Amino acid sequence: MSAARTKQGLAFELPEVETIRRDLEREIVTRKVKAAEAASMKCLRRYHNRKAFTSQLEGAKITDVRRVGLYLVIELSTEMLLVLSLGSSGSPRRNANKNPKVAGTEVVISFTQYGQLRFVDTEGTGQLFVVPGDDLATAVPDVAALGLDPVARPISWTEMGRLLLQKNTKLKTLITDDTFVVGIGNIYADEILFEAGLRFDRIANTLSTQEIRRLHRALVGTMHDAMKYRGTSVAERPFVDPFGQPGNYGSHLKVWGRHGELSERSRTPIKRTKFRGVWTYYCDTQV
Repeated sequence: MSAARTKQGLAFELPEVETIRRDLEREIVTRKVKAAEAASMKCLRRYHNRKAFTSQLEGAKITDVRRVGLYLVIELSTEMLLVLSLGSSGSPRRNANKNPKVAGTEVVISFTQYGQLRFVDTEGTGQLFVVPGDDLATAVPDVAALGLDPVARPISWTEMGRLLLQKNTKLKTLITDDTFVVGIGNIYADEILFEAGLRFDRIANTLSTQEIRRLHRALVGTMHDAMKYRGTSVAERPFVDPFGQPGNYGSHLKVWGRHGELSERSRTPIKRTKFRGVWTYYCDTQV
């Protein structure tokens, strides 16, 4: 798993991070940084003082916003990169200068025109840092080992199948491993496996051709559906976009968090069990 999210519990997954990326790309590209300030060192763990971070931003123009795994990478005209790791509580927000700061506002980046970008993180699980443009892989070594990215680069079911059949690994373990496919955590893994009709503990190299195709279709479809509804916000892991609006995919979840409710497929209660220390939700129809 990427260091950008925790190994246990709930952290933001690919649809949430990609939703933020697309919004920021529209909102801040071409903006010039007038000033930057940090409230504390909570999200600046790579620095000894706040000025060492903020001084690298002032006067720079935003030239692009991209995503590398679950990291948001903001390209600057100075040939430096502003890297945002959201963790399980970090939230970039687009604000007017006059908007009052909400609790947990850690970093404020003011532009010469059109407001600010703020980083809100009440729990301090996120992180911001600036690195040279050609030094990302050194600064964040885990990006070199990232696996398939079903949003950034479309993958065929045959390509995915070839990789699956090489793995003597349980499916949920595999699809939540960023070195196999990036950005899938507990919530979307359960949804993908339900859609594919496959159990969380099924061994990857036992899948038939038909099952591989179903898993591929479920993975790609779930990611795009979740982005269509702008991510998932649930009580256990609230998520809001850069405008402070919650993601709407939570009402479309079919198994995750629905223990005891009737499965839409079998009309029998959805089950849950602990798998690798966290609850896993599934239906009797998954094999």
